[in-house]
Amino acid sequence: MVSKPRLVTAEELLDMPDDGYHYELVRGELRKMAPAGYRHGKSAGKLNGMLFIHVETNNLGTVPTAETGFLLASDPDLVRVPDVAFIRREREEAAGVMDGFFPGPPDLAIEVISPHDRYSEVEEKVTDWLAAGTLMVIVVDPRRRTASVRLPGQAAVNLSEMDTLNGGDVVPGWSMAVADIFA
Repeated sequence: MVSKPRLVTAEELLDMPDDGYHYELVRGELRKMAPAGYRHGKSAGKLNGMLFIHVETNNLGTVPTAETGFLLASDPDLVRVPDVAFIRREREEAAGVMDGFFPGPPDLAIEVISPHDRYSEVEEKVTDWLAAGTLMVIVVDPRRRTASVRLPGQAAVNLSEMDTLNGGDVVPGWSMAVADIFA
């Protein structure tokens, strides 16, 4: 007889002692996240920096750090952690300041693919973000030097280094050359 692992709650995840690793909670099951490599960190840092400057300058909301968890579903709990995120000001104000995970999805989630990531897992994350109500998901692939923009109910828009990435209606006025992500 195969026993199922005990499901973990978001509250239990938050209360876990720091063991030096970061985790996501996927339908109640802990998933250890491998540390990011330099290329991944550099790309995520550029995206975070450019997005942060635009969002702060225009008082659009907040760009939390990469360790911020978002509670996307309960019972079983689903907590995802994007590489870069944006939350609109009105949603942040409605949620208030909390010590726990943000209650709901970010408006924008950016996932930067690492060499150890499996594409099936990245696609699972994209599906989770969109199903929870994220308005835009951007998947960045530093090895291929591409970005893919995903919007609910629409086909992916794939961008090369020759293209410009923009925030559309989700982050009005924000744009950057895809090539700059990898410079």
